[in-house]
Parts: sequence; C-alpha cells; structure tokens
Amino acid sequence: MIKGFKMKLFPGQEEEYEIRHNQLWPEMKDMIHEHGGKNYTIFLDKETLTLFGYIEIEDEALWAKGADTAINRKWWDFMADIMETNPDNSPVAIDLQNVFHLD
Repeated sequence: MIKGFKMKLFPGQEEEYEIRHNQLWPEMKDMIHEHGGKNYTIFLDKETLTLFGYIEIEDEALWAKGADTAINRKWWDFMADIMETNPDNSPVAIDLQNVFHLD
C-alpha cells in the first residue's frame, strides 16, 4: 500500500529539517521498518514550505501502531519546534488521495 501525505514547515526551518532527517536515529529507522514502512521519501516545496511524504506500508493497522511507540513520540517532540504540530506534538499531516499510479 502506498501512502501520500503533506505537512508544513515553519519559515526558515528548511535546512534544519533536512539535517535532522539526514541524522535520523537508528531506533527511529528500526521502528519504521518494524511497523511495515519502506521506501519512505519526503519532498519539500520551497515556495510553500509544504512537505510531501511518500511511504510504502504493509498494513494500515500495523503502521498506525507505530505512532504509539516511545521512540516515535520522542521524534515528534524533537521535531515540534520546526513544523506545524497538533497538541500532542504529532505533525499536522493531511493524507492525500492517490489518483494515479504506474509501475
């Protein structure tokens, strides 16, 4: 299953966002893989500061369980100062509808 979603950075945080993801914690990588995620890519629209995420997941329910892990909550807290978040520090993420796919 393919998921697409968008999130939003705060102005001036483009470089910091990229730095933090280039230094993604090994425990976070493990959690993503353990919860069925692979081929995870995030793109940035520099004009709007919109992030577009693409990830392939094995199962929606398994993927959703990753949100409740301690390492994921720690990551959310770590990222909250540079992007739009919800009250629990989860990123404001809007799922996008898949309208076309070609293998």
